[in-house]
Amino acid sequence: MSHIAILGATGRAGGRLLEEALRRGHTVTAIARHASAKLAGRANVKTVDVDALDAAALEKAVAGHDAVFSAAHFATVPPAAVIEPVKRAGVKRLLVVGGAGSLFAAPGLKVIDTPNFPDAYRAEATAGGVFLDALRNEKDLDWTFLSPSAEFVEGERTGKFRLGKDDLLVSAEGRSWITFEDYAIAFIDELEKPAHSRQRYTIGY
Repeated sequence: MSHIAILGATGRAGGRLLEEALRRGHTVTAIARHASAKLAGRANVKTVDVDALDAAALEKAVAGHDAVFSAAHFATVPPAAVIEPVKRAGVKRLLVVGGAGSLFAAPGLKVIDTPNFPDAYRAEATAGGVFLDALRNEKDLDWTFLSPSAEFVEGERTGKFRLGKDDLLVSAEGRSWITFEDYAIAFIDELEKPAHSRQRYTIGY
């Protein structure tokens, strides 16, 4: 079993990753600004209250882990704020909760550049693309970036989904979506049986 540090463990995606990791017997260090208040008393969970932009504190928090998961918001936590502390801590594996904006909706057309892309998500999607580019230029880390579908929503843990590479997945009904719960299954699958080392991939129904 692995010892995992989850940055952003109190958020919607990070919280599902924590639950799935515990379900499978891993131990978790939950890192967030108010991790202790929200996750106190959980078995196999250590909480560390850290601001993601405090590089020294984050480095100390992730040291000694088998892998770091980042579920932090791209618009507020730039690539170097995660990548550099993880590297300095000597952790080799970094798995990142990605975004859908950098996926391709059609050949040569990224989702973020489609006509109906919501302005409310543009800053986060743009920053997500920057983070992915930074990882692709990273020489030392064994990284993985898992992009959800266009709709990333709360729902059921079914265990039934498809994986893709760089193209947005769309269901037979014309919807591009995945639940946090099923996303977490694929994410922990990747931790346990790495199949996308130094790659971005995607998940959907």
